[in-house]
Amino acid sequence: MGFHFLGIDHVQLAVPQGGEDLARGFYVGVLGMVEEPKPPALAARGGCWFRSPGLSLHVGVDPHFTPATKAHPALLIDDLSALTEVLGSHGIPFREDDEIHGLVRGYVHDPFGNRIEIIEHGGAAAAKPVP
Repeated sequence: MGFHFLGIDHVQLAVPQGGEDLARGFYVGVLGMVEEPKPPALAARGGCWFRSPGLSLHVGVDPHFTPATKAHPALLIDDLSALTEVLGSHGIPFREDDEIHGLVRGYVHDPFGNRIEIIEHGGAAAAKPVP
């Protein structure tokens, strides 16, 4: 084909207008990400950007917001049990899923109802090579 995708630069999730502080509370306060400044031309639109090693997540304001309950990012983590302890300490439910043999994973929803899959890195089904 002459080109190859190299990875994903970032994932964007939508939030309702005025949801930035609640997003910060979840993505920084619970998940431990770091907020990074948006370029000035984009900051006027609202929203916020978060980063963690190997991950960039953008939260964008959508005036017609509907939570993404099916479409979702799948984030890799090194210790899923540590994350579930943190989520539990904040009263945030985590639903384990064992439908894929050898893959340790589950789902959490952000404060807006957006579904986020969390996969423990190193599971047998993780990072399958593309033929």
